[in-house]
Amino acid sequence: MAEKNYYDILGVKKDASDADIKKKYRKLVRQFHPDVSDDPDADNKIAEINNAYETIRDKDKRAEYDAMLSNPFAGQAGTGGFGGFGGQSAGAGQDGFRWEDIKDQFGDGAAYGDGGFRFDDIFSAFGRGARGSTNGQAGSRSQSAGFDQFGGGFGAQDSKGQDQHAEITVDLSSVYSGDDYSIKLNVPVRQPNGSVDYDNKTLKIKIPKGITDGKQIRLTGQGAAGGGSGKNGDLFLKVKIRHAANIRIEGANVYQTVNIAPWEAALGEKINLTTPAGTLGVTIPKNSKSGSNLRLKGKGIPAKQAGDLYLTLNIVNPEISSEAATQAYEQLKQAFADTAIER
Repeated sequence: MAEKNYYDILGVKKDASDADIKKKYRKLVRQFHPDVSDDPDADNKIAEINNAYETIRDKDKRAEYDAMLSNPFAGQAGTGGFGGFGGQSAGAGQDGFRWEDIKDQFGDGAAYGDGGFRFDDIFSAFGRGARGSTNGQAGSRSQSAGFDQFGGGFGAQDSKGQDQHAEITVDLSSVYSGDDYSIKLNVPVRQPNGSVDYDNKTLKIKIPKGITDGKQIRLTGQGAAGGGSGKNGDLFLKVKIRHAANIRIEGANVYQTVNIAPWEAALGEKINLTTPAGTLGVTIPKNSKSGSNLRLKGKGIPAKQAGDLYLTLNIVNPEISSEAATQAYEQLKQAFADTAIER
């Protein structure tokens, strides 16, 4: 069976822009990733998608692939059998190479014979020569050899692996202190035959002190494996900061809502508060109102330019649970009998 058209696999037109291709690729990866997809064939589909994207995203490989789609040899009929390597017929090789795979790329009936074409023509059509040792046998090559996923001929390409992107959620306290984290990833790994498998990997990483929400941590060489002797891609971890419901973050500034008693707000008092920056002694100004902010300079996220910590005061009236509490409220009422309250 002929391989599917890479453009069809990605669901894009042949003249699609790089941005459109990348957008569609990310959508498909999210849809068919084995960790989230219920499709029993998800592994094969994600491998197929990755193979297609690895070709189409690269300008040179895309040009070669486009040339293959319109190659002049497709459909040429040959009258003789293929007897190229060592006088043997090129059937299934030791590592799974089959002449039918090349026929699928160039059209049925393509063979070496009186009406056909030379084996070198396949490679010259793509601007590449045959690479990899044959070990003296037809169809037998070294580990690095193979009819690679880009349809370019024998020999794995020396190409940098694809960069990978993931999201990591860290506690706000870790951002203040800079903690170590262990993460587990399902990383795509290109096999010698060009297919893509997934490998579970555990990485220990250091959360940079002062990193802000949405920033990325780059782990060099921890992305997808490169082709041939090519370098691995990089792994980019987007940081999402986890925090309590009474906290919000804007850049390096941290806003925390704190509850205080009416007498603390009215009389002013020094209290100890648990904040992301640790336990701090804070003085509540006399006659403070609900919604007012106290600014603690430099107590926000300790970035290169440290942010500030803003404490938003919320006055909470204690519930009456005893006769003494009732009398206290009655006394308060009498003490402020002549005070006008704005309604």
